[in-house]
Amino acid sequence: MNEQYPNDEISLKELIEKGKEWYQYLLSQWKVIVLAGIIGAALGLTYSFIKKPVYTATLSFALEDEKSGGLGGALGLASSFGLDLGGSGGGAFSASNLIELFKSRSMVEKTLLSPVVVDGNTISLAQMYIQNKEWGDNWKEKPALAKLEFAPNANRQQFTRVQDSILGLIYKDLSKSALSVAQKDKKIAIISIDVASTNELFSKYFCEALVDEVSDFYVETKSKKAKENMLILERQTDSVRRELNSAITGVAVANDNTFNLNPALNVRRAPSARRQVDVQANTAILTELVKQSELAKVTLRKETPLIQVIDRPILPLAKERFGKAKGIVLGGFLAGFLIVFYLIIKRLLKELSV
Repeated sequence: MNEQYPNDEISLKELIEKGKEWYQYLLSQWKVIVLAGIIGAALGLTYSFIKKPVYTATLSFALEDEKSGGLGGALGLASSFGLDLGGSGGGAFSASNLIELFKSRSMVEKTLLSPVVVDGNTISLAQMYIQNKEWGDNWKEKPALAKLEFAPNANRQQFTRVQDSILGLIYKDLSKSALSVAQKDKKIAIISIDVASTNELFSKYFCEALVDEVSDFYVETKSKKAKENMLILERQTDSVRRELNSAITGVAVANDNTFNLNPALNVRRAPSARRQVDVQANTAILTELVKQSELAKVTLRKETPLIQVIDRPILPLAKERFGKAKGIVLGGFLAGFLIVFYLIIKRLLKELSV
């Protein structure tokens, strides 16, 4: 039986002929393609002039994550008296969690309400961002937005619905394209923050203010338990010290009342004996509380500071500009590609309609 095989040589010839036909067609349209490329290059060059340069502020810091170490014995001694001095520190803000904290809406919004001095005027970073984006020009005809203003250190709880909406829009814009927080190497506890915008001062101010805001929140949160215990111990120490002073005075008064007392009247000496017991008891309690109070202070110092800045952004910042050559090449190539695609589709539709 003779089997029929497709003739690959004929198919290849047809493919080559078809390719030549398409090549000749596109070659006949070279004026259109070149004109489109020139127009695209001109548009790309125009875009390079219009496009504002982007300034990137970079700040790096080290995350301090100390363990209890040598304080273990001392903290164990304090815990034997029923007091937790907060030595564990907690792991709620590890490096990965801290990165997400930097990106959180709460921290970004608090940073946006931080005051900065621009052209001799004190405004908030949110207001500076609005001015940089020139949103105010588009809001002039909108009564709800025309007089919108974000005062420095304003009370977030008193914001209107419109202010909440605009602040949320700024946060979305920043978190999407401007703010980048990353740990370059998981083996090294150094985190870098990049803030990019078309305003050099905004990039610098926002980057530094965000780190300060998160650092304060981080330190306050991690040291909160140790600080509360220290304050409790200090109040207890002051209270016991007052009781001790009162007991010492009471002993002296009781001794004065029994001076040259008849030895047969021992009952009159009972108040002095009771006050003496109070002095001894309060002295022992005060001694222990002072020790524990000092331990609490050591624990609190151990918890702070937790963020150590290594490098801060320094003016002038790194600038990224859309180059003229890049605009010409990309614009010309993109326009040429689109016109070729259009011509191919146009011819295919014409052939199908025949």
